[in-house]
Amino acid sequence: MSTLILALIAGAVIGLALGALGGGGSVLAVPALIYLLGFSPAAATTASLIIVTATSATALYAHARDGNVAWKTGILFAAAGVVPAFLAGAAAGHLPTVALTAAFAVIAALAALRMLRPSSAEPPKRIRPVKAAGAGAGLGAVTGFLGVGGGFLAVPALVSVLGLRMKQAVGTSLLVITVNSLAALTARTGTGGDLRWEVIAPFTGAAILGAWDGKRLAAKITGQALQRVFAFVLLAVAAFMLVDVIA
Repeated sequence: MSTLILALIAGAVIGLALGALGGGGSVLAVPALIYLLGFSPAAATTASLIIVTATSATALYAHARDGNVAWKTGILFAAAGVVPAFLAGAAAGHLPTVALTAAFAVIAALAALRMLRPSSAEPPKRIRPVKAAGAGAGLGAVTGFLGVGGGFLAVPALVSVLGLRMKQAVGTSLLVITVNSLAALTARTGTGGDLRWEVIAPFTGAAILGAWDGKRLAAKITGQALQRVFAFVLLAVAAFMLVDVIA
């Protein structure tokens, strides 16, 4: 199968997951780029940031049009993560391949386990600025270091730390992810290896189109069922990556 077709298929699947679940789908971009399309881990995490930025910005437009983005809250939350995202992005480009792959596998497994666990996020009685800044900084670091959007972390944080309603949290998380991804990309300029735009461009285009189809899919199948299926797939991918590192 040609590289172009693989890129289109992988992008479409990840876009479907993003559109249907509202977060977490981008975690599959890095392993797809490494194992299906032959990217090095450093190049894959950088390419993933490009894909995540473009897809999140497109989805952000749709959510903003529906009035589901808390702009002031999202900008403040994202601001706390800009410096950590920049620093983590710069550091990730110089890490050994084994360390980067192992770290990604662990985060993927944690994301899958969180999806399998019922959400317990509840709006707080009062907002604590220090806790909010800490959550924003942590999300920025994860985004910069591993090249993932972090929607599976951002949405619960925006609900439980900043008191947003779920629909607003999903829309606002896309703003946070877009800002953090751009900061991490800036830090990785020149350190991402061969980015192979002939693969990244169709992958990104398919992911954006897939995200729109994912929204329609979510209307036909219960969100809980979709999330469980995706979580088990993600666990299998994380296990495969850990075995690959150990072997």
